[in-house]
Amino acid sequence: METCLGLLLVLITLAIIHIVQSQDQQGFISLDCGLPTTEPSPYKETDTGLWFSSDATFTRSGKTGRIKENLEGNSKPYKTLRYFPDGLRNCYNLSVDKGRRYLVRATFVYRNYDGLNNGPVFDLYLGPNPWAEIDLRQVNDTGEEILHIPTSDSLQICLVKNGTTTPVISTLELRPMEKDAYITKSGSLKLFFRRYYSNSGSNIRYMRDVYDRTWVPFFMKEWKQISTTLQVDISNTYVPSQDAIKNAATPADTSAPLTIKWSSKNSDHQYYLYAHFAEIQDLQANETREFNLSLNGVQFYVPFVPRKLAVFTVLSRSPRTCNGGECNFQLIRTNRSTLPPLLNALEVYTAIQFLQSQTDESDVDAVKNITATYALSRINWQGDPCVPQQLRWDGLNCRNTDMSTPPRITTLNLTSSGLTGTIAAAIQSLTQLETLDLSNNNLTGEVPEFLSNMESLSVM
Repeated sequence: METCLGLLLVLITLAIIHIVQSQDQQGFISLDCGLPTTEPSPYKETDTGLWFSSDATFTRSGKTGRIKENLEGNSKPYKTLRYFPDGLRNCYNLSVDKGRRYLVRATFVYRNYDGLNNGPVFDLYLGPNPWAEIDLRQVNDTGEEILHIPTSDSLQICLVKNGTTTPVISTLELRPMEKDAYITKSGSLKLFFRRYYSNSGSNIRYMRDVYDRTWVPFFMKEWKQISTTLQVDISNTYVPSQDAIKNAATPADTSAPLTIKWSSKNSDHQYYLYAHFAEIQDLQANETREFNLSLNGVQFYVPFVPRKLAVFTVLSRSPRTCNGGECNFQLIRTNRSTLPPLLNALEVYTAIQFLQSQTDESDVDAVKNITATYALSRINWQGDPCVPQQLRWDGLNCRNTDMSTPPRITTLNLTSSGLTGTIAAAIQSLTQLETLDLSNNNLTGEVPEFLSNMESLSVM
């Protein structure tokens, strides 16, 4: 009897652990792109504890490939990929909560999987807007990360050909974020870098960061490392990684400023900075640490005293620019400070404006329903139906008055498309439709009355 009770308690404990872990990843989408159908999905990635799933149900196209060379460490999600030899635009569709901020991360590993020694170059789109150019000619792998608020309940990540090479993708990840964090004047935030300051260690991810942000260690020879084994209170809006905040850099020359430099070929970049500080040394009664913050000589925050074993985030509420693309972020000791400045972690983003509105939601829903009704399968019917114009779906014309106004579908041409059954009721939801062509199909039944009630429809 005692043995049975013991076994029952073990099973209950395991069930609770599983529930807690599932809750921890609530809202996470982690796609292993190109995962073969013969392999388990989902599976638990052992380094992070993240559950990765096949991408097969999130995209309608592409083929699966496998990296031939051995990758160091446990990197199962990066050993397979999906490549897209057909069509100009191939997209993933992710269900999201409209108006919520998400971290979106995509990684691309080429490593000559196809034996051609020809790394691809292609564009990455977020909905109808360009996000980044992916260039794998000189590197084996790369990635992009953005903080973005979707304007609909569907987020489309698209790989778009801009030449003759074949786009590839290895992983696609989505993480819901705290709504009050990373607020901008306008636009989304494209990651420039996210560092914690340590002269040892490895990248930090989930479960050591609740949002699965990647923190990369960084250190300079003119700095001095300080660290603590004590717990640091990280419970502010940004919840930076505990393991990152337990480390910090100070200048080895205690009278010198702590200087962080970076540069960009784009001198017009607008930056948002999030500097995370915590006093992790046990200061004596006669010791103080106080410093000013500046970016390219312009005061950023003055004066600042880190909180003992508690994180405080200093941030830019408006975007900052750097003349000539050269940025110089300095922490400068004040006259009354007895200790040099410190910095635990720093996130730098560039503001990116997605100016093109998505096609009207009701039109998108209608054309999706029409697609489902007739089981249409067209390679270019992916992504936004109307924009960008050069990628507009075959058989559609749209009215696109300006970038801030959602385009409307005005023409639907499904001639010679092998349609069967009756005329789809979803057509009546295209309220701005002017031209409809359903000729040369095998449709049956009467012409529905709703067509005569569509005020804009003039040609059929």
